[in-house]
Amino acid sequence: MGIQSRPFSALVLVSCLLLASCANDTVGVASKADQEALIQKAAVAAPNIQAGDKIRVTVFGEDRLTGEYQVDPAGFVSLPLAGTVKAAGLSKQQMEKTLAVKFSGEYLRDPKVTVDLASFRPFYILGEVNKPGEYDYKSGLNIVSALAVAGGTTYRASTSNIDIQHVGESGFKKYPISSNIPVLPGDLIRVPMRYF
Repeated sequence: MGIQSRPFSALVLVSCLLLASCANDTVGVASKADQEALIQKAAVAAPNIQAGDKIRVTVFGEDRLTGEYQVDPAGFVSLPLAGTVKAAGLSKQQMEKTLAVKFSGEYLRDPKVTVDLASFRPFYILGEVNKPGEYDYKSGLNIVSALAVAGGTTYRASTSNIDIQHVGESGFKKYPISSNIPVLPGDLIRVPMRYF
């Protein structure tokens, strides 16, 4: 009997360790200040370019240079004649000036360059949702609309809190499920299971 109970107790121990490690993924509860900072960050009309974004570059009168370009995971973008350029962290205006300098000289005289964000990094949602996965980010996205995009929550989902990890953060923070909590490009959203 003692021999047969060892595999069961080992299974219980492994299960407890896995549950404990999952619980440690959450950094803590987002304070009111965290929530306000997130809302203000989302309200910024023109976010800086980030890795994973796709930019649309238009060079007036130069169709061969005009097009959409993907910013690689390291934050660089490769363009004809300009070569590889650091894009992550730059505003739209800063990127326009950088490209104008790169294109001018022996290639073009006084180039007129515009840069727009063609698409943002996707956001990811996992946990107790009907369709977990990667989804295209759209401006104005909030927690409630992100849950709707993922097919809604399962019957086991928490109805009060959600975990979010923003790009550059080391772990998740708990936020209330509310339409005033925005989702940012690249966010990792986890819908936890409720406790019965």
